Amino acid sequence: MEIMVKKKKKGVQYFTQDTENAIVEYNHSIDPEERSNIYRKRIHYGFFKLTENIIHTFKFYYTEVDNIEDLQHEVITFLLSKIHLYDQTKGTKAYSYFGTIAKRYLILSNQKNYKKRVDTAPIEILEEDENHSYTIDDSPYDERLSKYIDEFTEHCTQHIFELFPKEYDAQIADAILELFRKREHLDVFNKKALYIYIREQVDVKTPKITKIANQLYDIFKENYIFYLENGYTRF
Repeated sequence: MEIMVKKKKKGVQYFTQDTENAIVEYNHSIDPEERSNIYRKRIHYGFFKLTENIIHTFKFYYTEVDNIEDLQHEVITFLLSKIHLYDQTKGTKAYSYFGTIAKRYLILSNQKNYKKRVDTAPIEILEEDENHSYTIDDSPYDERLSKYIDEFTEHCTQHIFELFPKEYDAQIADAILELFRKREHLDVFNKKALYIYIREQVDVKTPKITKIANQLYDIFKENYIFYLENGYTRF
């Protein structure tokens, strides 16, 4: 009689439960040689494949290093510097924990290493959206507004993956927030130029930028009213 064996669905094979267990053992060990062996034999490959997949899946290609392998090494080094912070007892899987750290690092790295100039980008890449316009601050200087923008930007940056659970949406939101961070140093506020600036950082169509910008604006508007009425923020 032929017996049918149901195959188990494959998960993430490169970052297994043993990888997570090895990270816990690594953190508990105080022997440098033992820690080195644990990392080399049971952790490194998981970190290597994790960073490789994230870089290529989300196309984190803006970098100062010579090639993607160097970028990957940079991220792995950063993960290793944060490995001691992982606490298995909090219920978060190591794969998710270090994946989030890697993505946040790469998003910030992409913004930091952004080097293209707005005036060199072809205007044809934009899609017209005449029914919507964006300004960072087109009113006379208002110290209260400036303070609120700083707090709004910091809040959205710190909670960006809660506000925008999808990684691609978070990248777009962070590119928009970068305009707020750099608002004092930007000498052009033309809508098309700002769209170009964002599209140079994230390969995305204009309607998607508009959608994420509207979500950020809703957060901005709702909390700004409270700020004006009470003199402090409550995000």
